[in-house]
Amino acid sequence: MAPATPPATTPSPTPEVLPLPAAARLLVPHLRPHRPGIAVAVVLSLVGAAAALVQPLLVGQVVAAVGQSRPVGGLAGLLVAVAVTAALLDGARQYLLERAGAGVVLGVRTSLVSRLARLTVGARDARTSGDLLSRVGSDTTALSAVVTSGLFDLVGTVLTFAGAVVLMARLDAVLLGVTLAAVLLAVGVIAAASSRLGRLNLATQTEVGAMSSAVGRLLSALRTVRASGATDRELAVVVAAAHRARDAQVRASRVRALLGPALQIAFQGSFLAVLGLGGARVASGATPLADLVSFLLLLFVLVVPLGAVVQVWTVVQAGVAALTRVQEVLGLPVEEDPPGPAPAPVPGAPLLEVDDVVFTHPGGTTALRGASLRVERGTRTALVGPSGAGKSTLLSLVERFADVDSGAVRLEGVDVRALPRAALRARLGYVEQEAPVLAGTLRENLVLGAPDATDERVREALAAVALSELAERSADGLDAEVGEGGVLLSGGQRQRLAIARALLAPGELLLLDEPTASLDARNEALLREALAAAGDRRTLVVVAHRLSTVVDSDQIAVLEEGRVVATGRHEELLLTSPLYRELATTQLLVPPDPAGGGGTAPPGAA
Repeated sequence: MAPATPPATTPSPTPEVLPLPAAARLLVPHLRPHRPGIAVAVVLSLVGAAAALVQPLLVGQVVAAVGQSRPVGGLAGLLVAVAVTAALLDGARQYLLERAGAGVVLGVRTSLVSRLARLTVGARDARTSGDLLSRVGSDTTALSAVVTSGLFDLVGTVLTFAGAVVLMARLDAVLLGVTLAAVLLAVGVIAAASSRLGRLNLATQTEVGAMSSAVGRLLSALRTVRASGATDRELAVVVAAAHRARDAQVRASRVRALLGPALQIAFQGSFLAVLGLGGARVASGATPLADLVSFLLLLFVLVVPLGAVVQVWTVVQAGVAALTRVQEVLGLPVEEDPPGPAPAPVPGAPLLEVDDVVFTHPGGTTALRGASLRVERGTRTALVGPSGAGKSTLLSLVERFADVDSGAVRLEGVDVRALPRAALRARLGYVEQEAPVLAGTLRENLVLGAPDATDERVREALAAVALSELAERSADGLDAEVGEGGVLLSGGQRQRLAIARALLAPGELLLLDEPTASLDARNEALLREALAAAGDRRTLVVVAHRLSTVVDSDQIAVLEEGRVVATGRHEELLLTSPLYRELATTQLLVPPDPAGGGGTAPPGAA
């Protein structure tokens, strides 16, 4: 097989970087709970700044004392005490900032995950899981670095820088002028590079998110990819995304690489200039040797905070890029409930009513075009029709995964849009067409909607869908693992497990989307019995392509092109609905009609 050709390395779209003031305003609420620890860290930073300024002066006094043959024991002891105290305080400061940084990450992650859990279905479907996970993981970690890298040392850093300049001016104003000339040159280079660095950091994190999406795509369908012989092609997609992430990182590194040399050249240049000029001034008697030693040490004190500012600025740029991506998710629409109390049910209204509903998907495809339907309490209603007729969409609207464009969906006469979602969904049981199974145990999956269910009830629900053997085939019983996505179960077992979960939940209206899609004939018959038993206690709405499972329904609604074109029982629809008769004939429920018309159902067709 020819090697797969990697896709073109087209960069992923990158949002605009947040301005620094806007980013700061967004970060402040996450910092607020950690104000005491941060405040103490800032105080320790100020004390450290004072210690850093005192040490060069003490060294100068030691040098002067040695030159004058005076005792230096007291000065040396004080110098050691100051150095040790500064080191201990720096350790405490770093611990406090690390703890605050971890707290900020926790707060941002909690907010982010809470937002993701409540996203509208449309907003969730428009984004890949890998990219969203990247924002929860690596992007939030970058925010921690903003706190721990020394952002809150800036007060002490500025104080150290200003104090060093004042002391250096008192020691030798000429040497200070030489030093500041070199420093200002480095600051100019850094300022020129900083704005570009912010955009490059955001591009890097965006490409890392795209790479995570590509990996998630591969892993989520690994069996299908291998069975299709597409492993190399899909791997090439991931590798191409990794290359784009690497390229973006290299571009950012190229800019960051300018900052270090600029600072180093400024320091080396100023050091050599001060050393040469200062030596000449010492030789001429204009500057004492002790003052030159103190000045050189203060030069180190001056440059170190400048280097810290550069490092902090680099980290802040990465943090702003991360906050931009986090804020993008925090700005996505979430499910919101109407204010005020829920309206009371309307006496005499049907349990469920779909009234002239029109709905268009976000992509622009109209799924329902004036669909109407009534479902009475205690009945079983089947929704049938060709693929794309709007059957599953109708169930989604009942669950309020989306809202109608016009018309209304009502529960006991109350528009579902006027009901709190939690209260609405507590009255519904729902089995999706894909029948997802969560990673974990049998029990965890079954009690998802009924957390207080006893083991006896759980086993009854399993028995109702012919899955008792799942709890008996392992010594773990109901605590047996089902694997990620239910990989340890067959397709039919996953389908029945989802149905058992819905049967166990307390909802009075049970919505089943293709419940028998993955079942064989024997288990289909068992499930029909379970649904018949459930129908004694609940109202059922069942989407079905396999008509044999719903021929005994109280009502069958035939959908075509987003409309309910016929309703009735099986025998009635065979006579009144050409589309239903065609579906029944295709599935061999009735013999073909030579006349091409409605015809009469044969005895026992139901």
